[in-house]
Amino acid sequence: MLHIYNGGNAANCAGMRRRTAIKAGFLGLMGLSTADLLRLQAETKMAKRGKSVILIWLDGGPSHMETYDPKPEAPIEYRGPWGAIGTKVPGIRITEKMPEHAKHADKMVFLRSVHHDNGDHFAAGHWMLTGRFGSNAASQAQQFPSVGSYIARLKGANAAGIPPYVGLPAAQSIYLFPGYQGAAYLGPAYNPFDANNQQKYLSAAHVAAIDPPKCLENLANAGRTQERMSLLQSIDSTRREIDRSGLMGAMDRYQQQATEMILGGKAREAFDIEKETVKDRERYGRNAWGHYTLMARRLVEAGVAFVTVDMPHWDDHSNIDKGHGYKVPPLDKAVGALMEDLTDRGMLKDTLVVVMGEFGRTPRINTGQPGIPVPGRDHWGNVFSVMLAGGGLKTGQVVGASDAKGEYPAERPLSPADVLATIYHVMGIDQHHTFNDHGGRPVHILDAGKPIAEII
Repeated sequence: MLHIYNGGNAANCAGMRRRTAIKAGFLGLMGLSTADLLRLQAETKMAKRGKSVILIWLDGGPSHMETYDPKPEAPIEYRGPWGAIGTKVPGIRITEKMPEHAKHADKMVFLRSVHHDNGDHFAAGHWMLTGRFGSNAASQAQQFPSVGSYIARLKGANAAGIPPYVGLPAAQSIYLFPGYQGAAYLGPAYNPFDANNQQKYLSAAHVAAIDPPKCLENLANAGRTQERMSLLQSIDSTRREIDRSGLMGAMDRYQQQATEMILGGKAREAFDIEKETVKDRERYGRNAWGHYTLMARRLVEAGVAFVTVDMPHWDDHSNIDKGHGYKVPPLDKAVGALMEDLTDRGMLKDTLVVVMGEFGRTPRINTGQPGIPVPGRDHWGNVFSVMLAGGGLKTGQVVGASDAKGEYPAERPLSPADVLATIYHVMGIDQHHTFNDHGGRPVHILDAGKPIAEII
């Protein structure tokens, strides 16, 4: 490789240093690939950028048998409509509907023994997103902060002028916005910043035009916003002096974050998907899920620490074949493109990708439901799968196993707290850190669970 050092090494407005540019120029003449160029362009940024998480949330509960833990040798009433395929890692097989995952299995970890033994959407969703049992169908209010909110609180954004935590198009769980992806007693400043609350909960079949993020409209008129901020800042500061709850401090932080986003312009750039090429948009898939997965890559590249991509509608009690059949391929395509993109841009080591829902689905296929008598699967929290990728983990492996019929853990049972403890470990967060709840009692981020030793 040819290196030329000439003059200073100051960065230009795009963050490219002269030395890097000269190197890239000569290597380009020598047939440097696009992937290599992308890595060079990211060279300076990556030295400063912290780690990020992209959570792909499969609301409703995906079947482990039709995704990451197929059982083609199980009895016919269990194994389901699809077969299994080999992957880039010898010995690891996944559903035949996930060829892109198969290509990138060396970058992934398949957790096949996660369980919480609960079939209540609300209880399970709360458990997966907070690491704790708390809310349920009878009492749906969020009890503990989400993993995204803790990361926003303790790590913040990786760059100024960017929100730390974003929902695409809007973070939710079990039809609740932000649901168990919210901040609870951490305060509203650590709720997700949603891109579009008007056009949300979009299915894989949504191929109609997707509106530009509403936040772009709000960020467009910087002049008017500056006037409003000046007016707000003139309010008597004695309100802050007498506030004992900490709410005013949280609102100050929220206002500062909003002001930086509005006046800085960096957030507008990150959310603007029109900056991407037609080829890249096609690569992710021209549907809502591909659209927002690509936007997630843009956001973590710009400095967002935690992004949720909402991929809902997995509650297929009837017709598992067609129900999951129209969802798994778009998920597969989006994740495959994300793996390729993060790798080419030198971002995979510092970006943890998590794919999960609130639970799995019954291993034994039912006979459908009233009005739709086509075989499907019901709620199943006794064992299910989670996929992790990147983040500096030891990838290309399976941790845990379900039994031959996919009913219960057979090896290395894992809890939701173990999954979240691993995420916190990747992000450099002490899971034993405490925050006061609404009653003023100190509560640990997690009171159980350990980072999964095999992958860290």
